Amino acid sequence: MKLFFQQYGSGEPLLILHGLLGSLDNWHTLSKTFATSFRVIAVDLRNHGRSPHSDSLSYETMAEDVLELMDSQHMGSSHILGHSMGGKVAMTLALANPTRVSKLIVVDIAPRSYRRLHDELLDALMSVNLALFQSRHQIDEELARKIPDRAIRQFLMKNLARDESGLFHWKANLATISKNDEELSTEIVASAPFPNPTLFVKGKRSDYIVESDTPLIHRLFPKARIESIDAGHWVHAESPDRFADVVLNFLNSPAT
Repeated sequence: MKLFFQQYGSGEPLLILHGLLGSLDNWHTLSKTFATSFRVIAVDLRNHGRSPHSDSLSYETMAEDVLELMDSQHMGSSHILGHSMGGKVAMTLALANPTRVSKLIVVDIAPRSYRRLHDELLDALMSVNLALFQSRHQIDEELARKIPDRAIRQFLMKNLARDESGLFHWKANLATISKNDEELSTEIVASAPFPNPTLFVKGKRSDYIVESDTPLIHRLFPKARIESIDAGHWVHAESPDRFADVVLNFLNSPAT
């Protein structure tokens, strides 16, 4: 599948993979920051943003999509950064193709299985009959009935767009995402560990990475270190300056 992507800067490549119901647009400011040192390729994963829709949505197929993009851009290897779902895509790619990933950065997600975390959000989005609304404000008010957190609504509303006739639609393929939410909650498994430097960035106010995850992280990523930032699950959005410092320090440090 040919993914939609956007490039910034020049130098060693750095691929950025967003989380569930996100898009490359969420990473625009940080992509420009990282582009002072790297050739940044921000990606819309399948069924998200401006990339094609498909009935299939698994970490293996998404990792294959990213490899296809790397091949099309003549990238033998790249640094890869992934948040949440994108972090699991990045882990899957790195474990299956270790020579294609120079350094790996995983943001606020562990390799373990998770309960279905997104059912309520998906149900809320799919319950809105977009044809009934004339403005984004009206849709926001409707979503507030089920999603009272304004920051989460603002994040989700970035999926909202108008078609050529002016009608609203969701850019993300909500039906396929909902159908495959169980698949997206599964544990990452591998026949061999990833041998290269790895950074896990944890939000201190998030429970996506907990102390009991450490043994599994180090079993699959023996060169991993875990760094905490005072933020919730959307670490990069809540503390962008600190996040950028942590990522750049890791990428610019010698590989050991």
